[in-house]
Amino acid sequence: MIFPILTYILLACNSSPKKPVNKPLAPVPVHSVPLSPKEKEYYFNAIAPLYKSMLLTKGFNGAILAAKNGDIVFEDYHGYANLKEKTPITANTTFHLASISKTFTAMVILRLMEQGRLKLDDEVKRYLPTFPYDNITIKNLLTHRSGLPNYIYFMDGENETTVTHKKNKRGKIITITRTVRNKSQAFVGQATNQDVLRWMAQKRPAVEAAPDRVFKYCNTNYVLLAMIAERVSGIPFPTYMKDSLFTPLGMTNSFVFTAKDIPNYTPSYMGNTPAKLEKFDCIFGDKSVYSTVRDMLQWDKALYAGTFVSRPTLEKAFTGYSNEHRGQHNYGYGWRLLINPGETIVYHNGWWHGNNTVFTRLVKDSATLIILGNKFNSNIYSARKITSVFTGNIDTTRLIE
Repeated sequence: MIFPILTYILLACNSSPKKPVNKPLAPVPVHSVPLSPKEKEYYFNAIAPLYKSMLLTKGFNGAILAAKNGDIVFEDYHGYANLKEKTPITANTTFHLASISKTFTAMVILRLMEQGRLKLDDEVKRYLPTFPYDNITIKNLLTHRSGLPNYIYFMDGENETTVTHKKNKRGKIITITRTVRNKSQAFVGQATNQDVLRWMAQKRPAVEAAPDRVFKYCNTNYVLLAMIAERVSGIPFPTYMKDSLFTPLGMTNSFVFTAKDIPNYTPSYMGNTPAKLEKFDCIFGDKSVYSTVRDMLQWDKALYAGTFVSRPTLEKAFTGYSNEHRGQHNYGYGWRLLINPGETIVYHNGWWHGNNTVFTRLVKDSATLIILGNKFNSNIYSARKITSVFTGNIDTTRLIE
């Protein structure tokens, strides 16, 4: 069922003078010129057939929302939140955002910077004294230029390499190198951010590059950023996110998944197989934000309006810092960038278990596309080409998943 177009809703919050860090954000109109009914109808009619051909006919199970000038022009919910119980997906169904969560972590860090509570050139060790590596800064973490290894791998067992020699069919001695993961050395239990830091301090896994030498996307960076935000604010990261971001922005269905949410865990799916909780599911900063498409539109509006961080800071966040390889693709502060002539697409995609997600922002065109799925479907990534209805150009680019 395709839902009717919604009217524009301004952000409205109550004040809390005793806790400046939690002070609600002033409602600022996103755009001065809302769309006319005729314009909304045009975009709806343009998107509907693309949605059908790119997603509906290809097993889509999730939610989609497209907006222009802050107005919703297309919205739909299809499939089930729980396949076994046939619970339908609705506007209030939350999805694991996966790596889109990084956009929140980055903006929280930038807000703390604007408040004078940290500097991007500060070393990580200043805030996390047991961190075992030198010369790595907050900026290195934000831009994935720290050179750190990914906790998802180094906490899941060490790689062990064996070398053997044997004769081939021609009688020549050949060398065979085989690398396997020794699971006996893996972390056991439900891991937390503190466990990641503790594991690094105790085992000091080998870095993959010197600081600021090369871009290498790494979840560890954003786990550490969440811990830095906790240390600076003195508030647990999930609570800080709720009080300082979700609630003030009107994101009423959004939260950071923690151990207390395990009893209410709703699985995502690979095919019809539900994904079980695993040991890294309670680690946050790099992932673990759950949200809805309508809540994500509130986040989008706050970014356009500059109500969470200032526009000058956003300009820095949307600047590429990985320039050792020429090309369209780059990374800012928590955002992937596709740099085209006259237009930079600001986006982040995500994948975790059976969830895969798209959050694409055409800043020049004031347009946004949000697609959240809980049954893995690679077509979700290619469906971001629906944004061509806002640009008038056929989109042939491929965004990084």
